Formats: sequence, C-alpha cells, structure tokens
Amino acid sequence: MDIQVLGPLTARKHGVSVVPTAAKPRQILALLALQADRVVTVPALMEEIWGEDIPRSAATTLQTYILQLRRKIAAALDGDPLQQAKDVLVTQHGGYLLQVRPGQVDVQEFDRLAAAGRAAHEAGDHRAASELLGRALNMWRGPALVDVRVGGVLELEVLRLEEDRMAALERRIGADLQLGRHAEIVPELRVLVAKHPMHENFCAQLMTALHRSGSAWRALEAYQRLRTTLIEELGLEPSPRLQRLHQAVLNADPELDLAAERGVRAG
Repeated sequence: MDIQVLGPLTARKHGVSVVPTAAKPRQILALLALQADRVVTVPALMEEIWGEDIPRSAATTLQTYILQLRRKIAAALDGDPLQQAKDVLVTQHGGYLLQVRPGQVDVQEFDRLAAAGRAAHEAGDHRAASELLGRALNMWRGPALVDVRVGGVLELEVLRLEEDRMAALERRIGADLQLGRHAEIVPELRVLVAKHPMHENFCAQLMTALHRSGSAWRALEAYQRLRTTLIEELGLEPSPRLQRLHQAVLNADPELDLAAERGVRAG
C-alpha cells in the first residue's frame, strides 16, 4: 500500500484508493498510517475519535469503522490470492496494525532522509546534508493531513511532524549558507520570516545571507522588524545570540564572511 500523509491523505492498493469519505474512518486510517507497522491501541483510537466523551457503544462502533476500512482494502485487492484485507489491516492484541512494506509511507521516508541529512550536517558534509534534507522536504505536498479532521492524538502527531519539518528546513538552509549559497536562499528566507515573524533562527539566517550578499542594511532592517514584533507581542528583547549577530553586522565583522568562505572551500 502506498500511503501519503505529508499533505492530503492518500492511500492506494494496486492503484485503487482505500481512503474513506466519512470523517471518523479517515481519522482511523490516518492514525494507523502514521504508526504503520506498529500497533495502535484501541484506547488511542477511541481517544482520537471521541476525545474524553467516549460513548458506551464505542467498541462496537470502532469495529464497524475497521470493517469499513477492510472492505475498502478488499475492493482494492480485487481477489488477490496472495493477500487478504485482514493481512493488511491486522487485528493485534489490544489494537490494530497497518502492515506496509519499507518505503511505502512518505513520512517514514521523510524521517529516514531527514536523519541522514542531520547526520551529514553534524559531520560537516554540508553538500550531502543540503541534498538529503532537500529531498526530505520535497516530499511535503502541504500541511500534514490537511484534509483530515484531527482529534487529540492526531493533533500531537501533526505538531511533531511540523516541528520535524521546520528543523529539517533550518538545517538545510544552514548547510546552504555553509556552501556559500547565500544569494540563492534570500528569497526563500524572506518568505519564511514573513510567515514566522518571531522565529529567531530564520531571522538570523536571513541576516547572515543578506550580509554576505552585500546588503548589510537589509540585515539590520530584518533584525529591527523582529525586535519590534517581539517587544509588541511578548514584551521581550531578541535573544543574546541574535543581539550578538546584530552587533557583528553593525561592526562588519569579517568572521561573518570568513565562515562563508570556509564553507565554500570545504564544499
């Protein structure tokens, strides 16, 4: 089964969609897909669907939803003699498991590439880091599970995925800065800073890229916009790290440029 959760939910078996139209079965499929090859307990499924207000008929209703999903899978299998729906959506003690082969779920592939990119970044191989992290990020087709109603369990999963995506994006941009691609990433960073006006790391990366592109005054403008937003929204000054970067730009600190040159030579 080919499953995508990094954007709209899709799940296909033999090219046939098994995604139900009803909201609650979609939630169940989404949670099983995120935890593919791992048991999702009945209490977790119930919490996702009903929250704290679990009805007395919950167990029977959940079984009905599982049966609906198996019927969709069976229709996609179309009499496949080697596999039955219960072999794909497996009943386990205390829960259910969606069985897939390696590489069939986009989030698993994202996690694999992001981990490899992180390792390359930590090892100082910025070219490999940029390439691996870029491939991981290209798997996203929009916000995770954008067309699925999420309950408490899925909400936490989606939040984790978004944090992982942001971390991979920061690392990829950091690798590109080390490779001397500052001019190329300025437009992307401008958009990110506009979308996340209190995100200090994106602001720092934009300031660095602008400074290295010969636009120190724009780097100072970016700092002032962030500072104004933080003061107005939170009553806080930027972090000491960002203040030091601001001072380095003001002083035209050659270390800001030397770091870029070292990265280019290393690449």
